[in-house]
This record gives sequence, C-alpha cells and structure tokens, in this order.
Amino acid sequence: MLKKFIFSLTAIVALSLVIIAQDKGEKKEGFIVDKHCSAGDVANHGKGCVLSAACMKSGLGFYADGKFTQFDTKSEALAKAALEKSKKDKGAKFVVTGKVVDGKLAASDIKEVAE
Repeated sequence: MLKKFIFSLTAIVALSLVIIAQDKGEKKEGFIVDKHCSAGDVANHGKGCVLSAACMKSGLGFYADGKFTQFDTKSEALAKAALEKSKKDKGAKFVVTGKVVDGKLAASDIKEVAE
C-alpha cells in the first residue's frame, strides 16, 4: 500500500514539473512597434519606419491592450524577423506568446495574424 502511494505521489510530482516547464506564457494580439513611435498610431505605422536605423535604435516592443512593452534582446530579434517577413507595409497584427520578465517581454513565439 505504501509503495503505491509513493509511486502515485512521484508520478504526480513528475507530471507537475513537466507542465510547469512547458509554460511559455500567455498569448496576446497586437502590433510590433519601436519605442520611439509607440505613442503614435501604431495600427497604421509603417514597417519601413519601424525597421529604420533610428527607430531600431530605440528598441522594438509589442503594443497590445493600450500598452507598450519592450522586448528582451532575444525576442527583439524574433520580432524583427517576423516584421521583415510580413507582406503588409502597415497594420500587420501579430500574436505573441510570452511573459514579462524584469519589465521586458520574453517571447517564445511570434506569428502574424492572417486576415
């Protein structure tokens, strides 16, 4: 009886650890924009501006739910690649999966929303 209990408890702990390890954060839909231009009309902001040297220098972030959150370094590279891949010059929406760590968005996945 004790062996079954210990085995069951071990299995539950192992499954819990697997579930915790797979937590990649929440999904949000919004826009990739640079910090410099994040106070403007982000929905109609051109990707040419976002990808320009001056705007890239200010840092990329994600604008969702009326709030701008800057990407961490790794996520900024993902965001830049996703933006470059987009065929839309303006108004491209993205779904970002990730979580905020130390005030910056750590994204595990960035995909453009097909409209």
